[in-house]
Amino acid sequence: MAKKGPRKKVPKELAIINADNCTGCESCLEVCPVDCIEMKKIDRGVIKGTQQWCEIDLERCVGCEVCVHIPGKKSNPYELLVCPWDAIEMVPTENAAVVMAQVGGPPEYIEEHWDRLVGTAQHLAELRAAN
Repeated sequence: MAKKGPRKKVPKELAIINADNCTGCESCLEVCPVDCIEMKKIDRGVIKGTQQWCEIDLERCVGCEVCVHIPGKKSNPYELLVCPWDAIEMVPTENAAVVMAQVGGPPEYIEEHWDRLVGTAQHLAELRAAN
């Protein structure tokens, strides 16, 4: 479990998961060293079924990129990607709020959780700009 308390440093980049590309396979969830990824589900009704995707808690994300690719040796030209669906993007912290608003989940979900998702990203961008 990640430590609670104020951040020592705001990362240059934050991981954002494109909910439309994410299948909820949990590959990223398994490798995250700070345990900041969790599964989200929305019941879309009888006809459409359930939509699920992984979501990153930006307050806890340290920008390590492990959810995107496993670091290899500098001599190894091959990169081991974590997400088989290319759903995770490392975004400069300054742009995270805009990207989260666009791809962080279904529009009604983003609207309902705006403060936690987009507001948190904007707060981190402001902290980064102040340092």
